[in-house]
Amino acid sequence: MRNFSGTTSLKHRDDAVEVLDATIKRRIILVCLAGATGGLLFGYDTSVINGAVNSIAGTESGFGLNDFMSGLSVSGALAGCVLGAWFAGKFADRYGRVKALLTAAILFIVSSIGSALAPAIWPFIIFRLIGGLGVGLASVVGPTYITEVSPTKMRGFLASFQQFAVGIGMLGSTIANNLLAKSSGGADNPLWFGLSTWRWMLMVMLIPAIIMLAAVLRLPETPRYLVMKGRYDEATKLLKLINGTQNPQGKVQQIRASIGNETSPKLSDLLGRTFGLKKVVWIGILVALFQQFCGVNVILYYDSSLWRSMGFSEQQALDIAMIRTFAAFIPMVVSMVLIDRIGRRSLLAFGSAGMAAFLFVAAFGFTHATMDVSGLHLDGAWAPITLIAVYLFYLTFCGTWGPAMWVVLGEIFPNNIRAMGMAVATAFNWIGNFIVSTSFPSLQHGIGLGGTYLMYGIFAAISFLFVTKGMPETAGVDLEDMKAE
Repeated sequence: MRNFSGTTSLKHRDDAVEVLDATIKRRIILVCLAGATGGLLFGYDTSVINGAVNSIAGTESGFGLNDFMSGLSVSGALAGCVLGAWFAGKFADRYGRVKALLTAAILFIVSSIGSALAPAIWPFIIFRLIGGLGVGLASVVGPTYITEVSPTKMRGFLASFQQFAVGIGMLGSTIANNLLAKSSGGADNPLWFGLSTWRWMLMVMLIPAIIMLAAVLRLPETPRYLVMKGRYDEATKLLKLINGTQNPQGKVQQIRASIGNETSPKLSDLLGRTFGLKKVVWIGILVALFQQFCGVNVILYYDSSLWRSMGFSEQQALDIAMIRTFAAFIPMVVSMVLIDRIGRRSLLAFGSAGMAAFLFVAAFGFTHATMDVSGLHLDGAWAPITLIAVYLFYLTFCGTWGPAMWVVLGEIFPNNIRAMGMAVATAFNWIGNFIVSTSFPSLQHGIGLGGTYLMYGIFAAISFLFVTKGMPETAGVDLEDMKAE
């Protein structure tokens, strides 16, 4: 095994051997599935707006928004995600991983009801922001929780549950949007109790929030959090029960040594000699930003709007989104199987190269598009070529950067700064998401879709260089052996 320098050999400690019999495997899988339910919020919130954004921005049943306000209605939740992620580390270290996840579920419940019933755009944005706080909190604490309870040899597979849950949330949202639109005849049309269909699309967000609340209520705390709080006996029992650790007392001592005397991590603990921060913090931030700057959320938030502008009906656009969401599970499952076998770097490097190639093809295809009062038009062979390139890019992302980034962020930080480091890196991920999603409507009308997708392709190409030259391999390394520099 290799540490961050890629040269020093690290050996598993004999006093912490994990015996993963069938019972323990089932137990840890169930625990991690429950811990990953925060991904349901992330996925549902990301996808639900796709089917509703045109109606929210329109004048028939929505708020009559310009391009900027339309972008803000989508990205308002993302501002909350940034704040939620930023403070998640401090919250999780003070009150525990489980209480943090419970708080996230409650915030999302409030948001789903409030945004569905909002009478005007600014209350709508405020309730979206509240939901974003919950999603941001869950996006940090969920992967942290899974990483801290996972056996080393299964950590990549189990940490991928986060992205799998995101996919389930997106699928649920897409199916719900589709069924609701078919029932009423369109997102603008009234459905039940006189409320427009797009409002019911948002109200249905209650379902994943309640599922998460119910699942998290039965979760144990993580051994590493218990050690941080001096609850050594509880940590010892949990290590034996969930991880199958043969010498849990020895493991607890190992965790104590890795944490040190610091029991209340601070942001200042992330400071270091590499441009003011520890090297590992910069690695986490860059991994988080590159995942967003490839432009994946343009597809997640806007592809229904894009295909409608190209002449597809609302229902056809929703059908395309549903097919896209179903198809995403194939590469996602493949990555879950491979990530512990081939490592995080190989998976990410393959993803960067593939995404860059498909984005460049899509960019070239969009240069052949024309725009008039009726919308965007792609004629001849360029329409299917561009459509296929866009979705091959998305599928490549789902099998590489989608799950692998969360795995890397969850495990790369040392025990004493994990939650705090994860919080800062994830906050930058949401900042990147906010920038991309807010700027897309303006970029689309400014430099055109060809120029916009070309920019995303360049970022994907740069991420390949970063992964191959600057990112360490963390597969197979014990959490207690992760280094800050």
